[in-house]
Amino acid sequence: MKKQEAEKKKQPSILMDLEFLFLKIGFIAIVMVLMFTLLFGIVQMPDNTMKPAIKEGDLTIFYRLQKNYVAGDVITVEYKDETQVRRVVAVAGDTVDITADGHLEINGYSQIEDNIYVETLPYKQGIKFPVKVKSGQVFVLADDRNTPIDSRLYGPVDISATHGKVMTIIRRRGI
Repeated sequence: MKKQEAEKKKQPSILMDLEFLFLKIGFIAIVMVLMFTLLFGIVQMPDNTMKPAIKEGDLTIFYRLQKNYVAGDVITVEYKDETQVRRVVAVAGDTVDITADGHLEINGYSQIEDNIYVETLPYKQGIKFPVKVKSGQVFVLADDRNTPIDSRLYGPVDISATHGKVMTIIRRRGI
């Protein structure tokens, strides 16, 4: 008889433990959803426009609240309802020029970019150079400068059209 009473006491305890476990899992899920909705974002690279730094299929995690960019930052940009990952090459007050021989010049100085292996050429249907970056804007380029859509076509980007600064990259292929 005492054994039956002991078993009855254990059963509600197990149910309460399970309820508490599910409550904790639900709370953690809500916190994660809020974090990745309000603070962070994730973008999967659809192509190789940022190769070799970011490859097709890689996941980039960006921070939404930090939007005072400097040259060299990798950011996410919204252009024609498409999220792009691009590198900031110039900020407010800078003058950007792309020479006919394929050199990127910022404020009259030719830029030496360590991880860029192709020439930076202007597009015929793009903007006219030199261009001055206004307050509240950044000039962005892809690392693979051959064919991607970037500021050479659509000009400097308003900071309000950016999602945030890329914090980390999760490599999914070609490790």
